[in-house]
Amino acid sequence: MRIISSRRTLLQAAGGLAGILATGRAPAFAQATPKKMQLAAINPAPESGAIATEWFAKALTERSKGELDVSFHGGTLLTKEIDIMNAVKSGNVAMGNPGGASATLFPEMGVFLVGYLINSYAQAYKIMNGKVGDDLDKVFQEKYGIKVIYYFDYGFRHFWNGKRPIDVPKDLRGLKIRSQPSKVFADTVNSLGAVAVPLGWTEVITAAQQGVIDGADLPVVNMVPLKAYEVSKYYSMTGHNYGATLIAMNLKVWNELRPDQQKLVLDTGREAQGVVRKITEDVDTLSSAKAQLETRGMIVNQPDLAPFIDIAKQKLWPQYEAKYSGLWEQIAATKV
Repeated sequence: MRIISSRRTLLQAAGGLAGILATGRAPAFAQATPKKMQLAAINPAPESGAIATEWFAKALTERSKGELDVSFHGGTLLTKEIDIMNAVKSGNVAMGNPGGASATLFPEMGVFLVGYLINSYAQAYKIMNGKVGDDLDKVFQEKYGIKVIYYFDYGFRHFWNGKRPIDVPKDLRGLKIRSQPSKVFADTVNSLGAVAVPLGWTEVITAAQQGVIDGADLPVVNMVPLKAYEVSKYYSMTGHNYGATLIAMNLKVWNELRPDQQKLVLDTGREAQGVVRKITEDVDTLSSAKAQLETRGMIVNQPDLAPFIDIAKQKLWPQYEAKYSGLWEQIAATKV
């Protein structure tokens, strides 16, 4: 009796398994548990980086069929770049973007911000998507415990202020210009003749309203979303540095992903990189700047960059060439 009962039980179990396989339904214990991940940035859309990052989060969730449940938080989870990256390093947040403060939080990124060292988008993309970018990723994994998912940029930065257009370097003399809280930003501003005032972005608009600063710098793509036109009059297309940044993932979270999930993250990240690069590059022109800003009461001009570049080479480059030895030579040798 016991033998017959046991055989009946086994046959019933086998029949049940066959039914599951036939219908394509996995047993409850085998279903993948969604891996919830938060992705933090300091700004929401329509800020250019946020548009691409929000797309990236949605695409990952959809393409993984919910296995990776990624939520984008633009300015709602954490509001300071340093807090975001500390949360990523500790694993409290899976992914994050240091925004324009990448060189402040990752000093190795400072080389890209040396005034006029990067001279075109094509050169920048070749550098960031090549050996230099790969080598930095390895450094960041070992030193900071983060994995670089993709690099992107906010475009070349141009000066805005409320006092006068910048036609030649001497027009910067005496102007109090906000810089990122990173030495290379301040040194770039100072070397060109202005007075650098290091501030986090959240303080900038108020500082301009109160006269603490005369102006700052931003790429074309962020002038309207960040409402800098409300506190400035002149926008001068000086293109004095290239705003490289990145999307980073906590290394432990990265290592917990299956190889196919890692590939999905990187492939989708490369598409997101293309999204933000197109947005940024398409508007970084004199005609686009005029169309966006002169309708909002600003005056836009395009100075001859040669005198600015000469000053940077004389006063700024010697301070950083030795500091970034190795990287500097690779960047300088990258031709397009």
